[in-house]
Amino acid sequence: MKKINLARWIALCLSSLMMFALMTGCSATPKSEEAGSAAAVTTAAPAAAGSPVAESEVLKKIKEKGYIEIGSSNDAPFSYQDVKTGKLEGVDIEILREICSRLGIPDIKMKVIDFSNLLVELNNNSIDMVVDAMYVKDARLQIAAFTDKWYQEGEAVVIPADSTIASKDDLKGKTIGAQPGTTFYETAQKWLDDGKIGKLDAYDNQATLMTAVNMGKVDAVVTDGIVAGYTLSSDSSLKLKLLTPYEAEASGQIGAAVRFKDKDFLTEVNKCLNDMKTDGTLLKILEKYGLTKDYFVGVEDGITKNIK
Repeated sequence: MKKINLARWIALCLSSLMMFALMTGCSATPKSEEAGSAAAVTTAAPAAAGSPVAESEVLKKIKEKGYIEIGSSNDAPFSYQDVKTGKLEGVDIEILREICSRLGIPDIKMKVIDFSNLLVELNNNSIDMVVDAMYVKDARLQIAAFTDKWYQEGEAVVIPADSTIASKDDLKGKTIGAQPGTTFYETAQKWLDDGKIGKLDAYDNQATLMTAVNMGKVDAVVTDGIVAGYTLSSDSSLKLKLLTPYEAEASGQIGAAVRFKDKDFLTEVNKCLNDMKTDGTLLKILEKYGLTKDYFVGVEDGITKNIK
């Protein structure tokens, strides 16, 4: 009995040792895996949090050359070159300058182009962006991509100071001037087609347009309301006035244009623009140019739905 019991005792001890080894071995592997998983999570999180935000290729190229080149028809008070200082000025320029500051773009250069050719030159790659109080319209969205809206406004009719024209009805049979490529030219063309005016003359820019009505070459001109107000208030040699009362027909919202392929850059510009709307910077710029809250377009109302 003692021998048998001893054998059983030895067998029992050996069995217990084997079970202990197996249990130890099974528990060791999961602990090691759990530790490794925890370490992986711990090391991965800081890398994701600290990863730099990638810039668009367009923004990189603009920064490399040191400036963004825009197209404009050189119209005050939107985007124009001051003849005395040579500096770029205007409400659109000031908005763009703030956007450039936030994107890290050092400077702005402007190429003067007839308004009707601005989008053509954009797609010919001769400029980076169109910045010239351009209305965001369905027809233009077929040609280029537009930013969210910067602000809104409408047209005005400018007549000689001694004109007998007192209302829109008095324009019947009269010769009207307008600038091709603008919404206002389209408005005047519609008036001509509907028999509300007698003749429509085209002028390439705001300066020649105002000179034409001031010299009596046309009876009136239809143009941008902000431009008209600015021009009449800043040039006392013009014997002109605004037709009033007058209700604008071609009111619209203004943005800047880029090429369809530059969508990543467009997103970067829109981010800065909408931050400016939220923090009050954009409204301050508008007010600096005498524009009230009526000209302001909020973030949601200003979203542009590009088609390409």
